[in-house]
Amino acid sequence: MDLLNTLVEKGLRRELPSREEALAVLTTSDDDLLEVVAAAGKVRRQWFGRRVKLNYLVNLKSGLCPEDCSYCSQRLGSEAGILKYTWLKPDEASKAAAAGVAGGAKRVCLVASGRGPTDRDVDRVSKTIGAIKEQNADVEVCACLGLLSDGQAERLKAAGADAYNHNLNTSESTYGDITTTHTYADRVETVRHAQGAGLSACSGLIAGMGESDADLVDVVFALRALDPDSVPVNFLIPVEGTPLAGEWNLTPQRALRILAMVRFVCPDVEVRLAGGREVHLRTMQPLALHLVNSIFLGDYLTTEGQEGKADLDMIADAGFEVEGAGTTTLPEHRGGGGCASACAPSDSASSDSASSAGAEAASARTDLVTVRRRGAGTDLAPNA
Repeated sequence: MDLLNTLVEKGLRRELPSREEALAVLTTSDDDLLEVVAAAGKVRRQWFGRRVKLNYLVNLKSGLCPEDCSYCSQRLGSEAGILKYTWLKPDEASKAAAAGVAGGAKRVCLVASGRGPTDRDVDRVSKTIGAIKEQNADVEVCACLGLLSDGQAERLKAAGADAYNHNLNTSESTYGDITTTHTYADRVETVRHAQGAGLSACSGLIAGMGESDADLVDVVFALRALDPDSVPVNFLIPVEGTPLAGEWNLTPQRALRILAMVRFVCPDVEVRLAGGREVHLRTMQPLALHLVNSIFLGDYLTTEGQEGKADLDMIADAGFEVEGAGTTTLPEHRGGGGCASACAPSDSASSDSASSAGAEAASARTDLVTVRRRGAGTDLAPNA
């Protein structure tokens, strides 16, 4: 396909594809799926070889969030039967993190529900970062605490944090349909706060919330312009008790096309396969390793993931290798952040093509969604 040859050439040059090219990836047929995966795989291997970075989530505070994000089981008014607990103590969080590191995780992601941290919360998290670093000096620590106020990113950096996560989630034009208690601009500002403090920025999206193809391209192009070092791609986990519990509109094939599009737009960035991979990719998860270079190990914030050993077996069986602690994830030219001039956004004309998701709608697989009952906040061993 001429489209795929063009996208591979652009990806190897770190050149931004046009909007039309990105949209075209999302509308390729299932018959062409393996060609799409193979093409994006060439770009992935150019910049990351066959390495897979493992990340591990520690939910420091679960539930009780005042925000109304429709996709989230921890949201205000959620009726989901999730674990709810207040802040873990530093030693509890460090113990949970150690399980992930022992399982092969190179990065620990510390997440807390809420609009954003108070200064006291930043102090709590700073102590937790110190406890984790004391036990595992080489592990990367990423904080995800919501909207940041002036000076908070600098304090987290001083405490030893390596990165900060705050996802854009969806396009600016549809953001108000998903969340009303804060704005898309608030999220962009927080990512910039993190970058300004010298933290590695991590910002991604959630697919499967009923968005159009144009929305997906919009948010991925916005992420490219924002230039985070890591782009997590989440697939909506429709948890019962949330407003989007009925959104079952992803197929494994569509999920792979979305990942391929992200890789073509963000060729030299850590693309991380995040929440929902087990639910929507199912037995086709190994194919995604040809598109992404990073995954989460074990469970997510409020739902359970694939067993950690199964993750490691999948990586090995697919011919990939776990990225070691002594290996730098990003290509040398990125230098831990920042893009070359080739990463400048294109002026290509936009396209408003409608999503083809409706035609691919999948039946609800509620049997694949299991609320987390182990690990942080419980007396049971974590999944790592």
